[in-house]
Amino acid sequence: MRPLVAQLRAEVTMIFTNGETLFLTLGIPVVFLLFFSTVHVLPTGTPHPVDFLVPGILALAVMATSMTALSIGTGFERGYGVLKRLGATPLGRPRLLAAKILAVLAVELLQAGVLVAIGYLMGWNPGGPGGAGALVGEALVAMVLGTVAFGGIGLLLAGALKPLVNLAVVNALFVVLLLLGGMLIPLAKLPTWLADVSKVLPAAALSEALHGTLGHASPVAARDWVVLAVWAVAAPVAAALTFRWE
Repeated sequence: MRPLVAQLRAEVTMIFTNGETLFLTLGIPVVFLLFFSTVHVLPTGTPHPVDFLVPGILALAVMATSMTALSIGTGFERGYGVLKRLGATPLGRPRLLAAKILAVLAVELLQAGVLVAIGYLMGWNPGGPGGAGALVGEALVAMVLGTVAFGGIGLLLAGALKPLVNLAVVNALFVVLLLLGGMLIPLAKLPTWLADVSKVLPAAALSEALHGTLGHASPVAARDWVVLAVWAVAAPVAAALTFRWE
């Protein structure tokens, strides 16, 4: 347990002292929320765009932190030989991966607090007239599953690809999942065949879960639970089995 706690402390410190990481994980989601809530250019299908955007941006923040930032940071640590040196310690591969995902969860707590506060200041009404208090628990579980799923994908790429290749691939994947994930553009606006493909991806499952619980006061659909659970198991297992220290 002690190696895990020590590595977790180091991971959290590195995240909160890295300006580029903070901009990616906190700056971009906040800018997106402020901009698209005031400039009505997205087909959100709601009278007040902020009601659609807060759940979607929360999903985007989870993906940006647990997949993109984690993958890029870990990939360069591997390229610089940091992970090779950690591999010679009692830490071990499973505890390294666990520490990284736990650190991501800590950052996401901060993200959620900031984005929810901004949403309220801009008139966000979670769940509509009926409120969403009873479904906050479901939303949190969905975000945790999404974090584990995206974290597994990020670590899978970071542990298999060269740092610069990983940088390009994970950024491209981020853009694709952002466009297909229903975070800024509703899935109903996509061609039917593309929406069907999107529904088996973790991005769409997470955004649909949050739009339902925090936007419409409706429980998470069974399909979204299944998609999130499958990715939350498969991606970390694949990362743990294939991750290379160097």
